[in-house]
Amino acid sequence: MGHQLTLAQPPQRIMSLVPSQTELLFDLGLADRVVGVTKFCIHPKEQVKQKTIIGGTKNFHFGKIDQLQPDLIIGNKEENYKEGIEQLQEKYKVWMSDIYTLEDALEMLQQLGLLTGTEAKAQELEQQIRVGFEQLEPVQPSIKTAYFIWRKPYMAVGSHNIIDHILQRCGFSNAFANLQRYPEITPALLQQADPQLILLSSEPYPFKEKHIEEFRELCPQAVVKVVDGEMFSWYGSRLLHAPVYLQQVINEVKENLS
Repeated sequence: MGHQLTLAQPPQRIMSLVPSQTELLFDLGLADRVVGVTKFCIHPKEQVKQKTIIGGTKNFHFGKIDQLQPDLIIGNKEENYKEGIEQLQEKYKVWMSDIYTLEDALEMLQQLGLLTGTEAKAQELEQQIRVGFEQLEPVQPSIKTAYFIWRKPYMAVGSHNIIDHILQRCGFSNAFANLQRYPEITPALLQQADPQLILLSSEPYPFKEKHIEEFRELCPQAVVKVVDGEMFSWYGSRLLHAPVYLQQVINEVKENLS
């Protein structure tokens, strides 16, 4: 965002506006320094319950934030809203991430380690994540895949986001890579794309097993599967657990398509 940040000392009152980055702060050992989180910050479950909720990712309660007086606020360009971030920047030190790939996520991890004086722990987490993804065995040849994040209207994942990148890592070729971000998809457009695999994310729309039939009717030839959205889209320390889960999905899909 063209903003420069200078900290005289490691921050003692940190606020996170992004669920996956909140979890990372706790995994960096900063539990006692986190003062505020959003209502969508759900991990680590017991610890986030003890923190003040300052609204959602796209509507901040500025009064609550002022009461907490944070000395560092961390946000994300996609998950937060520009007007809110700009308003916070007038008063506070706000650090923003912008994540499209695994490398971006690992760079964010390093930078947060640097900002918070937890470089050693950040490096350890980064190394573990790298090793995990190096061991991931993508499906070959790639499988044409549609990944849905919303229903009524149907919205899928296009290109230029972390989910698209993770799909590629799995050998799942995005059926809507020609469209940017998160396009609205009509049933006719889905049938025209003719994916071999349809993945229904558990978030932000909570797709369940009961929705599988709906997509099978549109694409009878496709394998339809509900997946844990956090494993495809959370770019903090949840990436530690993603490779094992993704490998499991890859193996199940291969079995279903063989």
